[in-house]
Amino acid sequence: MKKVLICLVSLLVLATAASAQSTEKAIAALENQWLESQKTNNPDLLIPLLAEKFINTSDDGKVTGKSETVATYKNTKWTSVENTDVRIVVYGNTAIANGEYKGKGTRDGKAFDARERWTDTWIKMPSDQWQCVASQDSSIAK
Repeated sequence: MKKVLICLVSLLVLATAASAQSTEKAIAALENQWLESQKTNNPDLLIPLLAEKFINTSDDGKVTGKSETVATYKNTKWTSVENTDVRIVVYGNTAIANGEYKGKGTRDGKAFDARERWTDTWIKMPSDQWQCVASQDSSIAK
């Protein structure tokens, strides 16, 4: 009986680890879609990624919701973007993604050259779709 219990616990641990790896890959793909929305200057790629009650805190401390964030993307033209050092940690139906971002372009006609650390919080919604509920950026000194 003890061996059966150990086998069952081992299988549960392996299944949980496999599920976490699968979720990490899914979140990485969503983060790549977010980056692709910037690379192609296509905010329509971003819209389905953000929850209706999404909260963004920018590097200057401004807090915006989904519609304001999408409007900012529509007023931004990126010439280069890159994410590096991306890490994803899964906690059940929540995932935290963190990385470094470098981007150049123009926003509202003004040039920018950004280097930031970012953290995104993803939740698995009742529809089984992952959506970002919060994002935060912090500038990195150049």
